Amino acid sequence: MGTKLHLRGTMSAKILKVFSGERAYLKAAAVIAAGGLISKLLGALYRIPLTNILGSEGMGIYQMVYPLYCILLTVSSSGIPAGIARLVSSGGAGAERRALRLYGFVGAAGGAAMFLLSGPLASLQGEPCLALCCKLLSPAVFFVSVISVVRGYFQGRHDMFPTAFTEVCEQLLKVLAGVAFALYFKDDMYLATAFTLLAVTVSEAFSALFAVILYRGERKLFRLLYRERGVRLGDILKFTVPVTVTAVAMPVSQLAESIVAVHLLRALSEGATSLYGLFSGCAMTVINLPVSVAYGLAAAGIPKISPLAAAGREEEARAAAVKMAVMTLAVGIPSAVGLYVFAPLAVNIIFRSLGAAQGALLIKLIRVMSVNAATLSLVQTASACLTALGAPLRATAVQWTTCILRVLLTALFIKYTSLSVLGAAIAANIAYFVAAALNVWYIIQNGKRRPRMPRLPRRGKTDSENDYENNTHRPRRAGR
Repeated sequence: MGTKLHLRGTMSAKILKVFSGERAYLKAAAVIAAGGLISKLLGALYRIPLTNILGSEGMGIYQMVYPLYCILLTVSSSGIPAGIARLVSSGGAGAERRALRLYGFVGAAGGAAMFLLSGPLASLQGEPCLALCCKLLSPAVFFVSVISVVRGYFQGRHDMFPTAFTEVCEQLLKVLAGVAFALYFKDDMYLATAFTLLAVTVSEAFSALFAVILYRGERKLFRLLYRERGVRLGDILKFTVPVTVTAVAMPVSQLAESIVAVHLLRALSEGATSLYGLFSGCAMTVINLPVSVAYGLAAAGIPKISPLAAAGREEEARAAAVKMAVMTLAVGIPSAVGLYVFAPLAVNIIFRSLGAAQGALLIKLIRVMSVNAATLSLVQTASACLTALGAPLRATAVQWTTCILRVLLTALFIKYTSLSVLGAAIAANIAYFVAAALNVWYIIQNGKRRPRMPRLPRRGKTDSENDYENNTHRPRRAGR
């Protein structure tokens, strides 16, 4: 009888632990998803006055600056949150301080490169005013690098609030400063566009300040609770560089797409910049609203999966990754249906300053691209899962392959069909579907053949590792 009660008590404890872990994961996902959703909603609302002031041509110029900015931003920051979160969640202490020095330098170099490349980019895309836009936006590359390191540190410790807080702060500041600049320079569309990009730099500078203040306060408490061991620079690069190489594929393809699409559209219509602005600046803004919710699932899942993979519990890690993919689709599929049905309402509310012809075209673009609410969400979740499983190179190969496919299809559809800018939308649909399918297939089918996760220096064992050792009756090492 006593044995049965003991077994029941042990089973109850295990069940309770599973559900509490699920609650913690869902809470973390909800926090970061809420921050991302609020940020995206502010960005969408920002497009209302911005489109009214700048017009579709100004929005086209605004979007043509972003590919180069995103490339440099990706190199200097995009791999950091996932990589640092992976190191911190697996017990690597001090990773964020080394990363701050390393990527602070990389961010400064990226900002300088954007400043120097502003002239050649303006000549290449045939828009002289792009030079000033790039120069005013270039300092933001450094500030985002700092923010990314701090976000990765907190995500690795299962604290998603700083990420959500800084995302909302930077978006709110960008909206306020951007609208103020646009109104002040509204008589000169080119100057107004350039200064709305300066608003991005201002918002990132203040957000970086907020992030550093949060980090310094956290570090004072952290030093009292733990004795740290150093993390090698090689460990940081091992987990951040593959993610960066994966993430840089999308902005590179967007830069190539903006050049190819605008040049080909100019042969079909005089308003090529306006058409590209409707596609990239307006339609993608609406599509990215539900995608930002799924980003919360991806960011919150890395600290959940990576300790299981590091402890050798590969089946459990892959099962958790599959579960994340299913949860992503549970959000993405209804969102895709909603975007298709309510596209006219969204255009009438958010972009009501557009003319009848431009509004009708934007509705078609949103409906054609609505499927990306599911596929693009699944791409980012699956890529994060592969990183947490220790197989980021597979995500890298998929991302680059599909981005090249997207640019080629964009060129073919615009040049050899009558689809015009709708060809770019269809090309994006195909590319994201292929990327999502390949990433999920890698997680389900090829997970058993992945290499072992490298060991990291630790300040102590994670809960997952302790459970693993207790279940296999391994003796603990002295000093651990």
